[in-house]
Amino acid sequence: MFYLYKDSAALLLYCGLIFYLSNQPTLSTPMLFNHQDKLIHATAYALMGLLAWRVFVHHFKVKHWLVLFSLLFCSLYGVSDEYHQSFIDGRDADVWDWLADTIGAGLMVIGLSRVGYKL
Repeated sequence: MFYLYKDSAALLLYCGLIFYLSNQPTLSTPMLFNHQDKLIHATAYALMGLLAWRVFVHHFKVKHWLVLFSLLFCSLYGVSDEYHQSFIDGRDADVWDWLADTIGAGLMVIGLSRVGYKL
């Protein structure tokens, strides 16, 4: 039971970090190559996918439900994050960012399901 609380806290803190970063007008990330931001989005949401998986693994015993809910959580959070950014000066909502978020989370949860990761 301790794992559930620890894992839930980690996911909530990570979502809070993404919210905080999304609330900033600009982020000082040097551009090294085209579409670098999409790679950053995918990587950030892959980590969220791992954290979501660790929470939902305690609730779903059927693997496809675990994959679906982990991915759905991350994708919906990505939508809400893009919507949130539409209200921040210097930021905008971008469907391609959301797609990168969803792909990153999807790659992680599918990978976790293939290797049978439990904890």
